[in-house]
Amino acid sequence: MSSPASQGKNSVPMPSHRFHPSILREYDIRGIVNETLFEPDAEWVGRAYASVLARQLKRAPTLAVGRDGRLSSPGLEAAVIKGLRGAGANVVSIGVGPTPLLYFSVYHLETDGGLMVTGSHNPPTHNGFKLMIGRKPFFGAMIQDLGRMTAAGDVLSGSGSLEQASVLEDYVARLAKELADVDLGGLKVGWPCSPSGSAGST
Repeated sequence: MSSPASQGKNSVPMPSHRFHPSILREYDIRGIVNETLFEPDAEWVGRAYASVLARQLKRAPTLAVGRDGRLSSPGLEAAVIKGLRGAGANVVSIGVGPTPLLYFSVYHLETDGGLMVTGSHNPPTHNGFKLMIGRKPFFGAMIQDLGRMTAAGDVLSGSGSLEQASVLEDYVARLAKELADVDLGGLKVGWPCSPSGSAGST
């Protein structure tokens, strides 16, 4: 996996941006599309999140990005990638899949973090973002800090790269490995359909 170095990563004066107060939650960023959550919000989430990682790492981060199957997800994904790259992050897009695929990708591709565009179990009018910092969840005060950063325009500026990566086959193989020594003959398995519309991809 190549990760070309991004150009420029200094703080520069930026227009400020304020999120709807309801979308910065404890464990994710989530709202009602085109009511409390808009594509410009996604771009600023990307800018602020990438800035946090770049400042901690003291270099441009490489981040995995995925999305679920909601109709609003492609537009939000494009906007958040624009923001990530605009803050100098190098993005590896893994395409459509369930949220665990994003978690797997961060380990498998050895990225510095990951972002999933997903509304999780919520109605189709909702959408949002789940974030990782390294291999850990990005949550709580870290999410609230994104709001303070965007309100102050305190984000980095750069020009990160974008590449595609297919990890679905490796993900399925990893799941199958866990069952290699399990006798499945007597099991009755319940398989929940994904409310995010991405179950068919796996």
